[in-house]
Amino acid sequence: IFIPVRLHSKRLPAKHLRLINGEPALLKLIRRLKRCKKTRKIVVCTTTNFYDDKLVHFLEKESVLYYRGSEHDILSRFLGASKKFKTEVIVDVEGDKIYTDPAYVDKIIEELTDPKIDFVIGNDSKEKFNPNNHLIHGFIPAGMKKSALQKLCDIKITENTETGYREFFTKSEIFNCKYIIPDNFKNNPKDFRLTLDYEEDLKLANEIFGELGDNFSSDDVLELFKQKPSLNEITKPIIEKWNKYYQDNITNYELK
Repeated sequence: IFIPVRLHSKRLPAKHLRLINGEPALLKLIRRLKRCKKTRKIVVCTTTNFYDDKLVHFLEKESVLYYRGSEHDILSRFLGASKKFKTEVIVDVEGDKIYTDPAYVDKIIEELTDPKIDFVIGNDSKEKFNPNNHLIHGFIPAGMKKSALQKLCDIKITENTETGYREFFTKSEIFNCKYIIPDNFKNNPKDFRLTLDYEEDLKLANEIFGELGDNFSSDDVLELFKQKPSLNEITKPIIEKWNKYYQDNITNYELK
C-alpha cells in the first residue's frame, strides 16, 4: 500500500497530522490498513521538500516505512517507491481517505492478479469514471500495476500530477481498467463526502471515529448515517467548493 502524503496543503495544512479524537489522522488510517489480509507493506510516499521533514521525523518515531520523491508528480513518486520496495502491485490509498475499507483493499489486490488488468478503482458506472463520488472513493482505493505505471511515466508530458492523477489511466485507451461497482452503496445518497480536505471534514471525522472507533467497515458508516442523518449535513456545504478546486487544478492528460 502506498499512501501519498505531504504537509503543505492549502486547504487544511498538515491535515494528515491533525488530531481525530486525540490521535493523528494518518495513524488512524494506517491502523485501519493493518487489517488488510493480502498486503505486504504499508509505505507513506512523501516529498523531498524540507517542510515534509517534520512528517519524516514523525514516521520514523512511529516506525512507519516511507519514501521521499517528487513534490508535485505523484506518479513519479509512486514509481520510485515501487522500485525501492520491489513491488509489481500498488494499492494507492490517498492520505486523506481515512475511511478506506480494508476489505476493498484486498478486493483491489485480487483484481490485479489478473494479468490483463492494469488499473482498478471504485466507480458508479461501467462506462465513465466519476471522480466526484465521494461515497465510493471514500471507501474504495485504487490499484495499479508497476508495469502500467512505468509505461505512463514514460509517455506523460506533465510533471505535475498532483490533482486527478488517477484519471490518466481511465482516460487512456492503452490501459485496461476495471471498475468496482459496489452493490451496497446503490441505495445511499451520492452526496456523502468521506475524505479530509477542510475543517468540516475534520469535524465529521471526529464524529464518525468517536461513534465507531477505528475498526469499522463501510457498512458500519452507512448504517451510522442512517441512524444520524444530520451527520451528512456537516460536509454538504463544501462539496461544490471541492468540485471547483478539482476542476481548476486538474492535471494535463496529454501523452507523447
